[in-house]
Amino acid sequence: MSQSDLGQELHDSQRASVSLKAQKNTLLISHGRPPWYGPDGKRISDAFVIGVGGGSASGKTHVARQIVKALGSIPTVLILSQDSFYKYHSPEEMKLAFESKFDFDHPDAIDMPMFASCLADLKACRQTNIPVYSFAEHQRLEETKYAYGATVIIAEGIMALHDPELRSLYDLKVFVQCDSDLMLARRIARDVKERGRSLDGILEQYLRYVKPSYDTFVRPTAAFADIIVPGQNNSVAIDLISTHTRRQLQERSNSFRPRMVTSSLHAPSLVDEPLENDPNSMILPSTPQLEGIFTILRSKDTSNQDFIFFTDRLSTLLVEHALQFLPYSPHTVTTPLGVESLGKTLVSKYLCGVSVLRSGSALERGFRRVINNVPVGTLLIQSNSIDGEPLLLHLKLPVSLRHRSSAEDTWVILLDAQIGTGAAAFMSIRILLDHGVRQDHIIFVTFLVARTGGITTLRRAFPHVKIVCGAVDNEMREGWLEGDRGEGNEDGIGRKIWVMSPGMGQIGDRYYL
Repeated sequence: MSQSDLGQELHDSQRASVSLKAQKNTLLISHGRPPWYGPDGKRISDAFVIGVGGGSASGKTHVARQIVKALGSIPTVLILSQDSFYKYHSPEEMKLAFESKFDFDHPDAIDMPMFASCLADLKACRQTNIPVYSFAEHQRLEETKYAYGATVIIAEGIMALHDPELRSLYDLKVFVQCDSDLMLARRIARDVKERGRSLDGILEQYLRYVKPSYDTFVRPTAAFADIIVPGQNNSVAIDLISTHTRRQLQERSNSFRPRMVTSSLHAPSLVDEPLENDPNSMILPSTPQLEGIFTILRSKDTSNQDFIFFTDRLSTLLVEHALQFLPYSPHTVTTPLGVESLGKTLVSKYLCGVSVLRSGSALERGFRRVINNVPVGTLLIQSNSIDGEPLLLHLKLPVSLRHRSSAEDTWVILLDAQIGTGAAAFMSIRILLDHGVRQDHIIFVTFLVARTGGITTLRRAFPHVKIVCGAVDNEMREGWLEGDRGEGNEDGIGRKIWVMSPGMGQIGDRYYL
């Protein structure tokens, strides 16, 4: 399967998931996430956050799903449910809950600080870990749900508009208004089917807690709403919300790649800055062995078998050289003859690899040969077929990167076959930083770096990231890419791209032919 086929298959399956059902606390992707940062590497736009409040069973989740459907081709969206943020219950509270005598509809039942903290992280384009609550067990579980990468966040819950800290995070506040009798009927149907409740228990809890809480805490929050949406026949309001959201996303859009490419064409002073003099960059020393490997890889007569063999050899050399950037400390061992020998031992708490699909996978075999039993994650970043902007389509990161506390102590070896304009490399590094990885803990391993303004912009934005490459390419040239037919490009109009020197720019693709 080609890289474009792989991306199209993922694209189609993700779009299908959006159209079928928007699940709570699940990131939905349509056409990929565009850059959310500038050439200096800093975030320039937050996620757009919509707060949806209203009574229990008023149709908040339905409204959220209708907004997703009306948005159509959106980058990424997350429906964040307040139901996940019920507090951890003591045994006494659990006993009351099973007897339908615990007030789940009071603001004190919800962990508002955690709700606000998770939402603030997502709004600021950082990863977060959402708690998981079991309505069957009336308890918050030990597990959490990892979330990252939303461009639009819809936070919904009965108290979504109650807390001032939460309201300060919303770009648009919505209140869903519904008839009380209809809300009760919906609640009975939902709690019997989805939460295993009895009818008597549902009615007792409704009369004792739900209705008084709605009158006291929920209904007054309608005063904070920017728009009030009816629980039924709300298509006009949904269209208004989706139109406003699309306009906001357009205003926050960022044309990132052209600025990197332009700098490589019209700023020769930047191009001339020698990568070789950068203390955080390492180019493999030119030896007869290395020159022989590159000669074989460049030759059109090289068989696929030899191409794969020598690509693996080169990747092994690169990863071996990258290891010198890892932290070591003195360590004494005893030899079989009983003699003490002073050496070095690796002291990193966590170590993992992350491969930029698909070309980065050509380095994986060499990585695994050099480092045993280390997890390897993946990123799928592809260029938009219309404007060439990098789009994040998929990520699957190792466990140590999914939690900020461990990500700070993790060293990451980032694998990609080449750094051309630098757009994909830029996005990969930004993703790791969003997860809490330190700049000086990232080692970017690549076969080839183009001597363009893209690598200069990358080095200036992330000066502490280490780069290990096999060679520097001085012959990046203009080429033409035939456009993919699809949404926004029905005629398949092509665009100009920048291509590495012949033979070396397609290592990742040929590796899988």
